[in-house]
Amino acid sequence: MLEALQRDLSLNAAQAQDRLLNEARLTPIAERLGKVLGPRFAGAWLRGNTAHTLVVATTSAADIPLILASGAQADVVTRPLTLLNTFKQKIEASLPVDRLVSTVRYVDVRNNRVVVLTPQPIQAETLIQAAGVSGPAVIVLPSSEAPLPLFDLVGGNAFYIGVTRRCSIAFSVLKDTQAGFVTAGHCGVKGSATTGFNRVPQGVFQASTFPVDDYAWVAVNPAWTATPAVDNGQGGTVPVAGAKPAIEGSSVCRAGATTDWRCGLIQQRDASVTYPQGTVFGLTRTTVCAEGGDSGGAFISANQAQGITSGGSGDCNLGGVTYFQPLLEVLSAYGLELRTTRGNPPPASTGTCTGYSSTYDGDLKAGESAYQPRGIYYTTKVAGSHLGCLDGPQGADLDLYLQKLAGTTWTTVATADGAGPDENIAYTGTPGRYRYKVSATAGSGAYTLGFSAP
Repeated sequence: MLEALQRDLSLNAAQAQDRLLNEARLTPIAERLGKVLGPRFAGAWLRGNTAHTLVVATTSAADIPLILASGAQADVVTRPLTLLNTFKQKIEASLPVDRLVSTVRYVDVRNNRVVVLTPQPIQAETLIQAAGVSGPAVIVLPSSEAPLPLFDLVGGNAFYIGVTRRCSIAFSVLKDTQAGFVTAGHCGVKGSATTGFNRVPQGVFQASTFPVDDYAWVAVNPAWTATPAVDNGQGGTVPVAGAKPAIEGSSVCRAGATTDWRCGLIQQRDASVTYPQGTVFGLTRTTVCAEGGDSGGAFISANQAQGITSGGSGDCNLGGVTYFQPLLEVLSAYGLELRTTRGNPPPASTGTCTGYSSTYDGDLKAGESAYQPRGIYYTTKVAGSHLGCLDGPQGADLDLYLQKLAGTTWTTVATADGAGPDENIAYTGTPGRYRYKVSATAGSGAYTLGFSAP
């Protein structure tokens, strides 16, 4: 992921690392402020080539001190996010399901407006005015963007439907004890049989939705094992630790068989895209490129699963726009559980931090800190991924820090300080001595720390 971010976002190695750390640090702040501001909240986004600045929009200047105190910049705007979403819904109802009228609609929180992309701006503007939502809150832009479902490509691992049609596995899932995977809905219909990349019988589509949504899930036979990993296009894999949605401005990468591993930025969420087969709602718009055959593949940010490749326009030579179906919606719709590095399901006796090579227990009071493993450190002789998982008591606020010894000084290289008792860290580092610091910001009680090292 670090290499792909450098290539696709024109960053150096240090900048790519800083971006991932900033995204992990600032996203929880945006989530907390969104809840606190409530009906005044107008969106949040990351800014800068290393995502070093979080901007939070509000409709009240009285919120500025609170936003600044949280470590974010404030932007006072006219319309709250709830109103923009309402305008977008009215526009959806007023526009016919016709790609000649409009191909894409989304809320642009950076500019506090709703954007309509269309090859026929005059016709679209007339329909929007008739719906009573025209004005500064809505802008109609002429656009040649014409997203298409990417039927033929492999993203991550390939699978086949019938003799010639193929798509990509997005993420491994479980339904009770039945293993399977999610993919794009336009790849197949309920009852369609699949074979794997090696043409060995694999599974059957259990459910599929397209258009309106673009997701499906396939149950596999015992010959196939579901793993919490995404192909990185270079002979390795990226671990899947969870499915926490990334905010606008975050970096995100896509696995695809045709164009391998490609990265970009999340632009807007809740976009509506009109394909030739009909409109799909609730997609996320990105600057990641894709080409034919990347459909169904995985979108992932750091180690957090984001969604399923739906469609797009452009290519990876000149650049393009690609949309993904957010993953949490399909998990909820079909009652699925994402296969993660934490284990599925976690045993009740060991909490949620299972599946790690090392596990340590401790007990903290408010204001206290502890270092693991056992108050000292661990040593790794190779570069690679450090994965940490903290499971604390309900009602407490615990934070997790990964530190590396530089000379005689311990330097924090990764931070997870969201609200609540549970935290996760994913850090790619060089050889050296490392330790975890667990701090109790509020509350007290027993905790479990699980971690894996290169």
